[in-house]
Amino acid sequence: MTGLLEGKVALVTGGGQGVGLGIATALAQRGARLALVGRTAAKLEAAAADIESEGGRALPFTCDVKDPAAVSATVDAVAAAFGRIDILVNNAQEVPLGPLLNVDDDRFQAGFESGPLASLRFMKACYPHFKAGGDAVIINLTSSAARRWDMAGYGAYAAVKQAIVSLTRAAAAEWGPDGIRALAIAPHADSPGLKGWIEANPTEAEAFFQTIPLRRIGRCRDDIGTAVAALCGPEFAYLTGATIPLDGGQANFS
Repeated sequence: MTGLLEGKVALVTGGGQGVGLGIATALAQRGARLALVGRTAAKLEAAAADIESEGGRALPFTCDVKDPAAVSATVDAVAAAFGRIDILVNNAQEVPLGPLLNVDDDRFQAGFESGPLASLRFMKACYPHFKAGGDAVIINLTSSAARRWDMAGYGAYAAVKQAIVSLTRAAAAEWGPDGIRALAIAPHADSPGLKGWIEANPTEAEAFFQTIPLRRIGRCRDDIGTAVAALCGPEFAYLTGATIPLDGGQANFS
């Protein structure tokens, strides 16, 4: 525990596994108290227990991020449990992958409801708590898919993720005077979903690795989580409105 985020409370959606858990664990290691939000209570409870076994503080909160009433109720419950909210990580997302002709309206709509719309709802619900604290950070997850050289099969997904970038930029501009920073990250990480894809498509996965200059996928806690924890700390207090690529140098974000 380094203590640089001591006294802060972080709400992480999709916090029961993968990238969300990696970020939550890294934030806890810097002293933040964690609200782990997601749909599966058992995963959240296990994740909270793991964080607490390492000396952190974490509580589980079950929520479907596509349900606006549940979002508001969850933010209220987190604020009641911890007394404040200082960091929001919008990680949970249903992904509408596939060629455009194969992505039906329901999947595309679910991508927007779980992605930019859920992110905006959490941001707005947390805003009064952020303003009261005066030193808050929003971390929204986008994807390097929006910068792919070949968009075939990724158009709907990229559209959803690019909308999140626009919301992040707007929050940085509108809420900066309130002491609220907003950043987007574009990670590649060894999440359960990506691991499953690698196992099912080893040849394609090997070709994918060759497009990453560092030749590997990031680790959920040690690469992605640690970077996010640093971005939320005092070292980056003057950084807002940016998209941070955490993808081993694959996409062209320059």
